[in-house]
Amino acid sequence: MKWRKLGRVYCPTGEKEWMRTHAANPVADWIGGDVFRIYFSSRDSNNRSSVAWVEIDLRTPEKVLRVAEEPVLTPGTVGSFDDSGCSLGAIVREGRQLLMYYLGWNLCVTVPWRNSIGLAVSNDHGGHFERVSIAPIVDRSEVDPYSISYPWVLHEAGEWRMWYGSILQWGANPQSEFVVMIKHATSDDGRNWLRDGKVVLQPSSATEYAFARPCVVRDGDMYRMWYSYRGQAFRIGYAESRDGTSWIRRDTEVGIEPSPGEWDGESIEYPSIFDHQGRRYMLYNGNSYGRTGFGIAILESH
Repeated sequence: MKWRKLGRVYCPTGEKEWMRTHAANPVADWIGGDVFRIYFSSRDSNNRSSVAWVEIDLRTPEKVLRVAEEPVLTPGTVGSFDDSGCSLGAIVREGRQLLMYYLGWNLCVTVPWRNSIGLAVSNDHGGHFERVSIAPIVDRSEVDPYSISYPWVLHEAGEWRMWYGSILQWGANPQSEFVVMIKHATSDDGRNWLRDGKVVLQPSSATEYAFARPCVVRDGDMYRMWYSYRGQAFRIGYAESRDGTSWIRRDTEVGIEPSPGEWDGESIEYPSIFDHQGRRYMLYNGNSYGRTGFGIAILESH
């Protein structure tokens, strides 16, 4: 697999109060022709994240056509599971609706944060999203007792499938010591999820401790997953599966790495894959979890 980087697409310049920094966790939604709306998470001056978008033409992806005037999803009410921010997970088209699965943030005392998964729905082509509930749809439980991480959702053949991160352990220094693995859940309606707690993707060395933001694509009888994994810095990994639950890691085949000295020279993470007119594209973040914006790459060979 070999990806050719087409360049950085967007990085906030700080002129909007609700979008001072970051363009993290990008996800593409097709508008028409070669135009895509790219949703992402930004942060305000208090480090609270909201979801916004830009529109691009894939023929000239480095040139932004439009930028959202207002966020489409903002932090929840005080005391709710997402009162400290909303970070984008996945966008799923379901008929005339757009379903946004996102990560809600609560700041904590003994550990830095607690995350749960929320769902918001748009009936106006992504103009704005409304929460389906003030409560999360996936929260802490017996099988995920500490915290949940970024979800990715597919709807296929009447079944909903989610791949998400779960913190299995906090360390003595919670800011930098924690263990996150990828798990799997299923649903009949995309809202009520069944979890068995089984880890489907885990470290292959003692230096790895965190997996984040899986992106799963089905190609015929093969599931492909791109994800972030972390040792000293984030890198993008790749795995394959026949059933979506038993995965074989093939990180050496991922075909994309940091570019030294560039906006993505220190780390590379949060991949999101989409196809258009027979070509496959990857949106991704670089240094500092999206502070330097997001870029796009095209698959040249596999």
